Order: sequence, then structure tokens, then C-alpha cells
Amino acid sequence: MFKKILVANRGEIALRVMRTCREMGIATVAVYSTVDRSMLHVRYADEAYHIGEGPPLESYLNYQKILEVAKGAGVDAIHPGYGFLSERTEFAEACANAGITFIGPDPKSVILLGDKVNARRTMIAAGVPVVPGTEGRVTSDEAVRLAPSIGFPLLIKASAGGGGKGIRLVKSPEEIEGAVRVASSEAQSSFGDGGVFLERYLSPVRHVEIQILGDKHGNAVALGERECSVQRRHQKLLEESPSPVLSQATREKMMAAGVAAAKASGYYNAGTVEFLFDPATDEFFFLEVNTRLQVEHPVTEWLCGRDLVRDQIRIANGEPLGFTQEDVVLRGAAIECRIAAEDPYNNYLPSLGRIDYVNEPSGPGVRVDSSIFSGIEIPYFYDPMLAKLICWGADRTQAIGRMKRALREYVIAGVKTNIPFHLQLLDDQRFIDGQVHTGFLDNDFKMIEPEEYAEQERVALLVAAVMSHNRRARNGAQPAVMTGPASSWRDSGRERQLASRTASTQQGNRWRRSTG
Repeated sequence: MFKKILVANRGEIALRVMRTCREMGIATVAVYSTVDRSMLHVRYADEAYHIGEGPPLESYLNYQKILEVAKGAGVDAIHPGYGFLSERTEFAEACANAGITFIGPDPKSVILLGDKVNARRTMIAAGVPVVPGTEGRVTSDEAVRLAPSIGFPLLIKASAGGGGKGIRLVKSPEEIEGAVRVASSEAQSSFGDGGVFLERYLSPVRHVEIQILGDKHGNAVALGERECSVQRRHQKLLEESPSPVLSQATREKMMAAGVAAAKASGYYNAGTVEFLFDPATDEFFFLEVNTRLQVEHPVTEWLCGRDLVRDQIRIANGEPLGFTQEDVVLRGAAIECRIAAEDPYNNYLPSLGRIDYVNEPSGPGVRVDSSIFSGIEIPYFYDPMLAKLICWGADRTQAIGRMKRALREYVIAGVKTNIPFHLQLLDDQRFIDGQVHTGFLDNDFKMIEPEEYAEQERVALLVAAVMSHNRRARNGAQPAVMTGPASSWRDSGRERQLASRTASTQQGNRWRRSTG
């Protein structure tokens, strides 16, 4: 088994990966940008190295610098998390050339499936139905010429990456050139690849994805589906499993298609095969393959009782899956709400600044994947997602009830969050009945500010202000956000200020800074 793993990411996903590594007895290495020096993943890791300034291209997308750190730290493997470098073929290949295991699929599979254009071609050759669109990347002039044959409305989509970035809806020919330019620029900034292609916009449809696991011995299984239709501007906000509209027969067909896609491409490690599903006709169309761990993977973990990060590490180490499709048993229902620093009452504008106070929910069937704490500053360089709240129930009704209870317990003061949005969505009868689609939020849902929630928010802010004042008084009015070297983060999870780097090393939690 690996002795030391570098996590080439930040925030909650970096912390989540490191926790599994700690359970497995594997040492961890964190990387961080200047604005992330006080983040929890930096404190939690056994070693941490500065890799650049805040902009992703200068830090988390700088894979040469990350590889330099990996070599210097003597790591066996690199886990990319999601986003950033997780689907960059050149990074996976560079890891292999450096003799470092990339915890993900083979670079050949990343080329085949990680790039959405190559994935479409692969699926077409395999006879899997795909959404009509261009077979390859297009320039602005080519997009203008080919769009009429595809039909309007259509989507301009980034070839690389995911997370809803690099996508623009085009309703008329006059909009194409500008939309291509904006989508390509956003894709270049987010993924380092500005390639785009065209795809017909299907609506109303639902977004359903299949979680797959494959090993290096040719075995592959599907771990059920996740319903991801609650989206705003192509960005997922809530995911659940099982889908409230999928029949068992269609579920089995979709899972079989996911496994077939994995085997046809020689895929191993964790991945997600995404489909557009039309409940009216019971048809589904291949959308894309995400060759990485998904943001919403905890939903599947709740239902199947597996740790997907542990599975990823074992598979990367060459171990077989150790179970078959017949062993996969899905129990109950799970929902994930993405908690973001956005103002749902003001067109979801980002709400940046200092978080004065955090109180996370707990109790039966509640999981919080987060890296925020009282006093942290939210930087503007990255995605505004703060945390993920995941709730499990014996059935969908119980899962919804638990999620509503947990959301009401969740207090984040100092910045606006989308918690009010999730509460209103879960109370919407259309969601309760499972009658949503990918365009539901953009076209059919509107936030209404209830008086009772406004009162709860005022009380929470008052409590947070008092606690912040008392904390500052106890600390001699010292700022809550660290400006010097990170404090140690011990096995117990409690933050303790260490007197010196020597003392830190003696206690088994080293802080190292690169000369760059």
C-alpha cells in the first residue's frame, strides 16, 4: 500500500481524501495557495507546501509545481480530488512519467472519456445513443455554420472540465459568436483548455448519472444512479438517489450502459457516466463521462455503504474490486445540498468575506463535508461552495425531513448562503412530487423571502456577533484568521498553537514550506 499521498486540491474535498488516508495509515501532503494558508486541509495534512498565489493558473492548475513538490516530498501517489487537474490528461501522463501513481483512470481512458468530444465519438462507435451535436471541437466560424443543422436552442460546451463551467445556452444565430468567445474564455480560465463543441439543448429533461468503479483486472460495477436535475445555469445544487422517476427496468439498463462504457474504454478507478433522461418516452441519452470523483459522491456512499476514496486508493494500488455487481445492495434514500456563499435573494451573487460563526448540524443520518470554520476568510478565486450537507433516510420522505431539519440547524454567519434556497426548494410541492427537470430552477422557480426565516436569521446573526466579540476579547483582540505559519491539527481534530516547528515535528505533524 502507498505510504504517502499528495492531495492536489483544496477545501472540503482535500480534507475528505486526507481523512480516508489517515484511516488507512497513509501519510498526506497538502498544497496551498497564498490565500489558503489557514485552510483546514493545510493544518490536517502531515506536510504542507506553498505552490503559488491565489489564481488557479498560478497554484492549483500549475501541475509542474505540484509535481516538483511531490518529488521533493517523496510521495507514492497523487489524488486530484475533483475539478482543477482531476481530468487533465497531461497531468496524469506527467505523474506516470515521474513514477508517481495517479489515483484515477489510465491516461488513455482520460483521453477517451475525459474530453467530452472524444467521449461522444467513443459512445457513437459503441452504439450508445448521444445527444445530437458536433463530432469535434469548433471555432467561432464553424459554430455559426454548423448550428442550423443542429437546431436551436443549443448549448456551447467546454470540451474539458465540468461543474457547469464553460457552458452557454444559445437561442438564435446572432448569439453564437459571443457565446463561443465567453464559453471558451471561461473554459480556458477554469481548466486550461478553451476547446468547445455544440450540442442540441433538450428540455425538459432530467439529468441522471451512474456511479461506476472499475479495477485494473477488467472488472467493473455500477453503484446505482444519482438524480442531478436541480441545476441553476448548469451547476448542480442538489443531488439525490434513487431518482424519484426511474423505473427499476430503466435503472438496470442505465447501469448496464455505464458498465459497458467502462469496459469498452478499459476504464478503471471511480467514474460517472451521465445521461439525459426523458420520463415521457423512458429514453436516455449519453451526456458525458466524468473521469474522477464527483462532488456528489457521498450520496452513493450513504446508499451502498462504501468509501469511494478508499476504493479509489485500493484500485490505484492494483487491487481487484473484491466484489461483484450482485453484491451491490442499495439501501434507503440520500440527498445532498451544496452549501455555497451566494445570496439567493439577489440573483445568487457571490457573498465573499469573513465567516464570523459556524454551527454545523448533526444527528441521525446527517453528514457534513466541509472545511470552513469561524473566522475564515472566503477568497474570491475559487468556487463559492463552502460545504456539502448529506442526509440519509429509510425512504425519500424521511431523507427530505432530515435534510430540512439539518438545514435549519446549520448556522453560517458573516456571509450570505444559499441555505434559504434549499429550504424553499424542499418545501416546493413540485420537488416533493419529483416533478423537476434541468430547466426547473431557471424557468419555474422563484425565491420568496418568508418573514419567519428572516427572523431566525436575525437571531443567528446576533448570536454570532456576541460570540465573535467574546472570542476576540479572550484572545486580546487578535484576528481570527491566521497570518503566520499554520497551527497544528492533531489527531483529535483540535487546533493547538505550537511553540516552534521543532515541537510540531516531535508531535508528528510537520509544517514544511517550499522555497518557491
